[in-house]
Amino acid sequence: MSVLAPLSHALAAVLAGAHHVLSFVGPNVSWLLAIAAVVVLVRLVLLPLTIRGVRHSHAAARARPQLQALTKKYAKKNSSKSPSQADVMAMMEERRKINEEHGVPRFAMLAAFAQLPIFLALYHLLSDVSRNDAVGAMNDSLVTSLGAATFLGTPLTGHGYLSGDTTHLVITLGLAATAAAVSYLSQRLWVLPNMVRADLPESMVRMQELMPVISAAGMLLAGSSVPLALLVYWVISGLWTAGQAAVIHHWFPTPGSPAAARAEKRHEKRAVLTAAR
Repeated sequence: MSVLAPLSHALAAVLAGAHHVLSFVGPNVSWLLAIAAVVVLVRLVLLPLTIRGVRHSHAAARARPQLQALTKKYAKKNSSKSPSQADVMAMMEERRKINEEHGVPRFAMLAAFAQLPIFLALYHLLSDVSRNDAVGAMNDSLVTSLGAATFLGTPLTGHGYLSGDTTHLVITLGLAATAAAVSYLSQRLWVLPNMVRADLPESMVRMQELMPVISAAGMLLAGSSVPLALLVYWVISGLWTAGQAAVIHHWFPTPGSPAAARAEKRHEKRAVLTAAR
């Protein structure tokens, strides 16, 4: 049994339960709404991790100037020789104190990595049921029902661009392009401006700027093999991500980022307008 099986079975129960509750609207719409319900539930479950991730990024940004000064301090001290073990230990201890002062956790990336098993489990669930394999609460009858469901005349269990007629190609390519566009725009408009890129190597800045393109291209490429139901999920999930990124960008920008500078200008403008009244 796969290590992701418990998660896949839990998500299967959510998908089956949502379809049962929404079955009164018809087989096609009920499955689309059930997929949307899975998106909402998964993202709500992950919301505490998202909030924690925002707090961690803010803490790291506040600690960044002191950590940079610390690095320069020891680089200058050991400019003409290799750092001694005592210096390395002293630097590590000072880094620990700075991180503790600003609330930077030792395993700041743990929250982000904790999300991956859920997304992988959902991918395997939708892939399995699209191949007519029962998974947990998604029994044979529900799998058959999903197999008969369509989106704009295209089966939700259809795979790739070329596994059907022209309508299938247009719908599949359209969904993949929509998911790619949503991913690109959300990263370009709200994620990148909320990152602190001062003093980063030029190569790293370029790589960050390429990430929206790489992500969008990856979705277009994946559209050639994944089931249509997963593309529907990607579009809905991408819209949630875009809205979430917009909220963070506008109201909770990372200190020192371009988004934070814009927020400061908005506050100053409001203060001037308030004082003029």
